[in-house]
Amino acid sequence: MADIALQGISKKFGPNTAMRNVDIDVKDGEFFVLLGQTGAGKTTTLRIIAGLEKPDAGTVMIEGQDATAWNAAERDVALVLQQYSLYPRLTVRGNLEFPLKSRTHNLTADEIKERVERAAETLQITPLLDRKVEKLSGGEMQRVSIGRAIVRKPRVFLMDEPLSALDANLRDVLRVELKKLHQELGATFVFVTHDQVEAMSMGDKIGVLDRGKLLQVGTPNDIYAKPINTFVARSVGTPPMNLIDGMIKAGTAVLDVGGHALPLANPVGSDGQKIRFGIRPEDVVIAADAPAEAKVFDIENHGVIKILTLDLGGVHVHATVSAQMKISIDDTVRFGWKPEKVLYFDPANGRNLALT
Repeated sequence: MADIALQGISKKFGPNTAMRNVDIDVKDGEFFVLLGQTGAGKTTTLRIIAGLEKPDAGTVMIEGQDATAWNAAERDVALVLQQYSLYPRLTVRGNLEFPLKSRTHNLTADEIKERVERAAETLQITPLLDRKVEKLSGGEMQRVSIGRAIVRKPRVFLMDEPLSALDANLRDVLRVELKKLHQELGATFVFVTHDQVEAMSMGDKIGVLDRGKLLQVGTPNDIYAKPINTFVARSVGTPPMNLIDGMIKAGTAVLDVGGHALPLANPVGSDGQKIRFGIRPEDVVIAADAPAEAKVFDIENHGVIKILTLDLGGVHVHATVSAQMKISIDDTVRFGWKPEKVLYFDPANGRNLALT
């Protein structure tokens, strides 16, 4: 296995900048997730690690060595794509054997058989070994695609949204299996996704990308509880964090809409300062004695919880409440928040004022 470091990586495609001076440090054996929307630079980052693209500036380090000039074969990484890249006329066994038959591996028939059978057992596809790939389901094909990577025993596994083409239930199953696989192999994984649930549930570390710029790297808890700015804050969490403009006045948050004064535990900023207050929906409180008033605009029933959309003079605030709460659309409710959970952002640039 290996550690990976990107140092000052920049990459352009014509007039479009895909990566802007990106620094990433992936530790040996870590499950590192790159989270970002389409065009953020996630796939370009993987292709540069794999040696399929050359950076315009910066250095790629693998196991402490400058690998920037190494070709893909020299880097010895395995790339798993959203599209399965399998040979449809071969059996599962044939697909798993294929990458091991190159001259670079120089393996005996017994060694190939042992690797294939071990990978098949790990991925629970042993009963499929003699089946043609074209007869497999999407989930089975993705397991075979991952198996092709495993048999090679690469330094690093690179995975480019491997679950995004699957249905929701299958994504849930394979997400758990991939995390278990990572633990069993003790391997270094770099996993790309636009899905915050995948990022939060799988990653040891998460890097949030936006338009080629790496905004923040941290544990899932760091990203969720201490986002560096409003973009990161709203990149994780469902529904996303509420952002409400106002100012600090006499130790309270006075909201621009309605002029409601809500309590604060440890205000960040000076009296009269304009603030964009951030509060997670689960930290919004509905209570008869709460300081602010709003009308219920929408209700989503999620089984054990309900997600309320509150209309505060044209500003929507989400609140997570128990499914047992009796409430209807157009009801007028009182709401507040947990003061110790409030985050403070600069309205001009979105930066978390507690982290600057």
